[in-house]
Amino acid sequence: MHAVLQRLSGGDRRSIGESNRVADMARAQPELITVLIEGLESADPVLRMRCADVMEKATADRPESLAPYKKKLLELSRIEQHEVRWHVAPMLVRLPLSETEEVFVMNTLLAWTNDASSIVKTMAMQALADLALRNRKRLPEIERHIKELTAIGTPAMSARGRKLLAKLGKA
Repeated sequence: MHAVLQRLSGGDRRSIGESNRVADMARAQPELITVLIEGLESADPVLRMRCADVMEKATADRPESLAPYKKKLLELSRIEQHEVRWHVAPMLVRLPLSETEEVFVMNTLLAWTNDASSIVKTMAMQALADLALRNRKRLPEIERHIKELTAIGTPAMSARGRKLLAKLGKA
């Protein structure tokens, strides 16, 4: 096992372990994303969660570093682990997407708004808003969904939804 994956292993899902340190390493050495992708394929749910966390953090300022892993990230949309989904959601909309891929991502995120985890729902809402800001032709449909989720969601979802709708209204 690669040393980076060893640093992310162990403990339980309530802890991020050394994720922040490893994210700093991955920002400085983008080739580590390949190792993190390996960790996302692990049978260990803690390792999968932390690898997703690190990838999300390390690529926030450098979305282009995700491009070589687009196929793998699109495949990850099928993952059922909540802690991975909420990290994958923002990464999906950072990818350079074809029209077909964008529709796929939008439909994936819309499906995730029905997830059992309110964090996944909220992160999917945020990612949908980011997608609408990136491609204005998606704005009416996404805005409608966010309005619905704001009305029926948890207090955190409603609060996020109001902020997102305000941002989308100014776009």
